Amino acid sequence: MSSKKILLIEDNTDDVLLTLRALQRANILNEVVVARDGVEGLDYLLCKGQYSGRNTDDTPVVVLLDLKMPRMGGLEFLQNVRAEDSLRFLPVVILTSSKEDKDICESYNLGANSYIQKPVDFDQFVQAIRTLGLYWLVLNVSPRGECES
Repeated sequence: MSSKKILLIEDNTDDVLLTLRALQRANILNEVVVARDGVEGLDYLLCKGQYSGRNTDDTPVVVLLDLKMPRMGGLEFLQNVRAEDSLRFLPVVILTSSKEDKDICESYNLGANSYIQKPVDFDQFVQAIRTLGLYWLVLNVSPRGECES
């Protein structure tokens, strides 16, 4: 399980640290790559910019995506990811504090696989992360490569 990477796209340093701590507390020891906004996240996935030397076969198994970020927010990132044939099946889990109906609906309309509102209580957050990790890193089977329509 530890060879499966997680891409965390989050601009708030405190939320990054909280998420990393929750993953550790939930015994999810996978490598976590942190991108500070949608632009950096896309660069990572598409091996551009500072990630131009990255192995394209080393794609994360899941993206944990915040919505409200500078430069490129989560919804725009999601739209760009779903437009890329090589990434259209990549699991993207919205992990945000927003509970606005329009954010939830728009996330699913753009192809989010799941929407999780960050619990305020740390123990509840750890449990949410544990459940998320069990499902996306252990139970879920994602296609590798292209699927024919």
